[in-house]
Amino acid sequence: MHPTYTSDRPGTCPICNMNLVKKEITPEMPEAQQVDKHLRDICIMHNCHKIHDGKPCPMMVLAKEGEKVTCPICGTHVAGIPGGEKEKKILFWTDPMIPGYKADKPGKSPMGMDLVPVYEEETVAQSAQTPQGYAQIMLSPQKQQLIGIKTAAVEKKKLIKTVRTVGTIAHDPELYQAQTEYIQAIQAFERAQQSDIPEIADQSRRLVESTRIRLRHMGLNDDLISAIAAWKEAERSLLFTTPGEPVWVYAPVYEYELPLIQVGQEIMAEVPSLSNETFQGTIRAVDSMVDQATRTTRVRAQLKDPQGRLKPDMYVNVSVEVDLGETPAIPEGAVFDTGTKKIVFVDKGQGVFEPRDVTVGAKADGYYELKSGVQEGEIVVTSGNFLIDSESRLKAALEGMSEPGGGHQHGQ
Repeated sequence: MHPTYTSDRPGTCPICNMNLVKKEITPEMPEAQQVDKHLRDICIMHNCHKIHDGKPCPMMVLAKEGEKVTCPICGTHVAGIPGGEKEKKILFWTDPMIPGYKADKPGKSPMGMDLVPVYEEETVAQSAQTPQGYAQIMLSPQKQQLIGIKTAAVEKKKLIKTVRTVGTIAHDPELYQAQTEYIQAIQAFERAQQSDIPEIADQSRRLVESTRIRLRHMGLNDDLISAIAAWKEAERSLLFTTPGEPVWVYAPVYEYELPLIQVGQEIMAEVPSLSNETFQGTIRAVDSMVDQATRTTRVRAQLKDPQGRLKPDMYVNVSVEVDLGETPAIPEGAVFDTGTKKIVFVDKGQGVFEPRDVTVGAKADGYYELKSGVQEGEIVVTSGNFLIDSESRLKAALEGMSEPGGGHQHGQ
């Protein structure tokens, strides 16, 4: 599986931990110029010429050179390098211990180690869906068990996202005053329309618009402001609570959760100081600005308080359940967040794992809302992702060393 690694004694490959197999030194190899023809151990990669679903066969097998084996995926007999077979073209020479090091002829590396050849057929084509810096890998059942790999299918689920925050029962004299001024401005405008002096009506209209803008700037939406216009007086619940009257609750919501919040949604408020008694309410307005320091936006809701138990400035735990509907969902444990992208590993069968770059939405009930990258019904890894990620990155790095023109070039 790793043709660059060789050893003069039996053992295991330090990269993939698979048993080494014998390799016979042929006269064309540089080793034959230094030692007699004998058997050595090597980790061999199988590059099948077959194409499956538009992709090269990903199967890797361990075999002795010249031995014929059966590929579990394509079912064809795969032969090693018999003596009469056409000699493989050497692309360049490299030192596996120095990433990116290349030379156009055999010799010693700057570290004093023998250079090893990289052949043309050792370049493995990757899927178009494979993220940059990753590669498909194959793990034996024993290694999968050792890592503790678990998988799950991508399927549609009904997801309900719960947005949680901490709010306070409103005590807002400033809003009470703004409501009062708006109501009085509307009443003055109605009287001014009966006047024969146009300037009075125009001045009253500008006053109404000014007080309306102030309410809008304080976070009230147009529907709520229009409702206030029909009131006779401002809400006293902004100053003190009255049994049987609804009370306002202000709750900050983080900006990344704002797309989930809509006017008219039902909320549940739990009051720790009242033995976690719960109160139901409705969202009436969402402020139009985000707080620069906390990156939150204030949500205003009204709670039903039949017995008048809620008091201004009381803390309440607010929760809003958002129905995301039935959507393709991927387990939370399947998504490996690198910091710059989100990666999942798809189990392609026969021990082959393919990395994919995915786009996810909201997280709910242990699942992510899946936007793109994986199809419904595909099997993804939910446990052991970290070790698979390391293996995939390592394989991609080794393949990158083998590509012509890749990395820094030395000794040419």
